[in-house]
Amino acid sequence: MTAIWDPALDLVFMTLRSMVPILLASVGEVVSERSGIVNIGLEGILLLGAFFAVIADVSTGSPWVGVLAGASVGLLIGLIHGVISTKLKGNQIVDTIGVNTFALGVVGFGIFAVWHVWGARTISANLVIQPIYVGGRALSPMVIIAFGIAIFTYWFLFKTSFGAAIRACGEDPDAADVVGINVDLVRIIATTYGALLAGIGGAYLSVDWFSGITKEISAGRGWLSLANVAFSNWNPLLAIGGSLIFAFFDALVLWIGPMPQVNSIIPQEILRTVPYIVTIIALSGVIKKVRPPKALGFPYSRE
Repeated sequence: MTAIWDPALDLVFMTLRSMVPILLASVGEVVSERSGIVNIGLEGILLLGAFFAVIADVSTGSPWVGVLAGASVGLLIGLIHGVISTKLKGNQIVDTIGVNTFALGVVGFGIFAVWHVWGARTISANLVIQPIYVGGRALSPMVIIAFGIAIFTYWFLFKTSFGAAIRACGEDPDAADVVGINVDLVRIIATTYGALLAGIGGAYLSVDWFSGITKEISAGRGWLSLANVAFSNWNPLLAIGGSLIFAFFDALVLWIGPMPQVNSIIPQEILRTVPYIVTIIALSGVIKKVRPPKALGFPYSRE
């Protein structure tokens, strides 16, 4: 009986591993967008977080320092984006497109500049986050941490006064300002927190899941995270479900892709489009039923 369930359990554990970066990035973006700031640079933050996490990991011998480095990269990008979007009234789409473009260049060249190899740098098994074992299967502690962060973020966003201030800034910044909320400051904090989580997600990719860095390690997961924000109706708890759905198809492709019987029928390039096709279908089904924050994408100016 155990042998019958083994493939299904393998897929479950692969789904949980695939879920982590999508969940962290999308939960962080929920907070950012709830405050009124959109950040489409998640793909770039994941990539930069993964890159600098490996540098810190290899330099110190600690993958958790690598996670901290990834978080720091996300924090810095979020802070800069928050300031540009609020104090400088910059275009929120343009500057985060710049993050994605910047990341591609930095990581693509940086791998060679730091390690003198092109395209990829792997790390040894003792430099990755060590798993815990459940039923004889390896499970990253980052899976548990990601669930905890999502639950905490829901509580923080909907059950605390500062969470209410974040939501007020995204819905009606004029009213928030009238009652004494510093709209720009709240938005900067929310955006910084959101990007920080994406940076942790990027670090997970390199110092945990894939044991190294490649110039394409994010592989569209930042865009899946953005889709999950709308799919979950800007709710961190619902983002867990959305992340599991998107991660399942991501894991399914990784699971069946190497099988010769699949390779002989479906080219890998087509197979890898499955998660994105599912994303399009999922969004088309919910897009008319969800409502983004009213002030999303608009800088606030006191009149």
